[in-house]
Amino acid sequence: MKGTEQIHENGTDAKVEELVFHGHGASKGIAIGNAFVFRREKITPESRTLPKSQVEHELSRLQTALERSEKELRKIEAVTVRKLGEIFSDIFSAQIMMLHDEVLISRIRGRICEELQYADAIVDQEISIYQEMMLASDDMAFRERATDIEDLKERIIRNLHSGSITSRVDEDSIVISSMLTPADVVLFSRQNVMGCATDGGGLTSHVSLICRSLNIPMVVGLHNISEKVHTGQPVILDGISGTVFVNPTPERLEEYMRRKERVEEMASRLTEFAEKDTYTKCGKRVHIYSNIDFKEELSVMEKYGSEGVGLYRSESLFVSRGKAPSEEEQYNYYKDLAACLAPKPLTIRLFDVGGDKLLVSSYKEQNPNLGWRGIRVLIDVPDILENQVRAMLRANVHGNIKMLLPMIASMEEVFLIKRRISEISQKLKSERALFNEALPIGVMVEMPAAVEIVDELLAEVDFLSVGTNDLIQYTLAVDRNNDVVQDLYRKFHPAIIRMIARVIKRAKHAGSSVSICGEMAADPLAAPLLLGLGLDEFSVVNSSIPELKKTISSCAIQDAEQLAARCLELPTTEKIEQTLKHFSVHNT
Repeated sequence: MKGTEQIHENGTDAKVEELVFHGHGASKGIAIGNAFVFRREKITPESRTLPKSQVEHELSRLQTALERSEKELRKIEAVTVRKLGEIFSDIFSAQIMMLHDEVLISRIRGRICEELQYADAIVDQEISIYQEMMLASDDMAFRERATDIEDLKERIIRNLHSGSITSRVDEDSIVISSMLTPADVVLFSRQNVMGCATDGGGLTSHVSLICRSLNIPMVVGLHNISEKVHTGQPVILDGISGTVFVNPTPERLEEYMRRKERVEEMASRLTEFAEKDTYTKCGKRVHIYSNIDFKEELSVMEKYGSEGVGLYRSESLFVSRGKAPSEEEQYNYYKDLAACLAPKPLTIRLFDVGGDKLLVSSYKEQNPNLGWRGIRVLIDVPDILENQVRAMLRANVHGNIKMLLPMIASMEEVFLIKRRISEISQKLKSERALFNEALPIGVMVEMPAAVEIVDELLAEVDFLSVGTNDLIQYTLAVDRNNDVVQDLYRKFHPAIIRMIARVIKRAKHAGSSVSICGEMAADPLAAPLLLGLGLDEFSVVNSSIPELKKTISSCAIQDAEQLAARCLELPTTEKIEQTLKHFSVHNT
């Protein structure tokens, strides 16, 4: 956070300091209004001895709190369905399921009886175990779901104390808070909030997803903004750059009024692109798919004109469970996803998880990215693989599901997985189960080893998907989550460009489809280069689709091919970036 002193025309001689906070834009857009600092009163339970004569009363009090919590969540779920449709209601259905989790509730009841402790402290401790497992994960999506569990925990504890949770804010305000829950945002939307800003939070959290669906600009990761801002202060929230201005100068305000008009005009134009198929300037058809983590994102897909799911990260099903989902849980989830999308494709990546999500929460590795994860886990724990493959085969009733193998480094891994899939299919046949074995199998190309054996891979699988995030990380030996070496994480490094070029060329030669599903695919600067290398399938986050469509539509293939040829000859990242920027200015 940085601040500069400015004089405002506020009828006094007092100087008002403009504060500038930098975070991450989680939902695009610009909001201008007054701050409403939202603080949730938190009850911190203390361990207290429960008289033995009060045990039955305490169990009854717990049951009442659980029932009240469910009633509240059902109401919020109904509001969610009205505003966002059935898909987003799953967020609250998952919390309601936890209220009926026999293992969890039995453990809470048992500890009340055995330890003679009041329910609030036991609830706090037991549900915190789920949170700690998520927060300890190296997977950002898992860590961000801890907020949902915190919401449920606070709700139960508050109802044990017969309190009430309020999510009322001033109408047409910009909400500032240390943390927001999905329930908060759904209820805020009834007061027409203009924007949201939080100390923490992440880009793939449920709160961020809901804000994007409701077109509420949001900035997360602002550290201590909730402590520095007061209700009523004027605020500019820039969900594009991830910046929040408090007490903006008159010049800043005037500048952002103009920007807001331009952004809204641009959004209107981008909507036109979302409604059309994607073609280059010279008429070449290009396909754009979505990367998703949760079913709730399907409604946004439709809004932006996505052609299907190019990457569904199925490990999101571990969220709120703390263990691998059962075959039936997966079957029902995949079946619903496939039905919602049909006939559009649904590409499901097999669980790309580490041991921390399958074993006890204390499981640790010094370097999980180079350890026991992805296909290695699935090979070593056959029950996990079998349940997922069975669920996918059974759910493929519309014939639109595709299977993607993560973290492949050798042909032995591909042979083994294909053999196990064949065995699982035979087992389903012997059980006379209904399933569709016409399931295309693809491989994630995200390690240099996979690039080197790309021809052998293409002889065994139906399609390829290049995961540029990990490919860059493993090729350049740079942890993309390590701020110290962040500058060395370079997507336009000559080695990366040449690897991608090789994979696309070999896939086209083999007559196989190939897509790119990493963050690079969503970069407007990279799109002409990738087109020139021969790519015609992009898979990106939903919010990037309209701008990507616009960039592609203004690009001619001949120009893109000449650009790619130049970049493949350049020796440094800097020169490649300069070439791409020059092309962008003059051609898109």
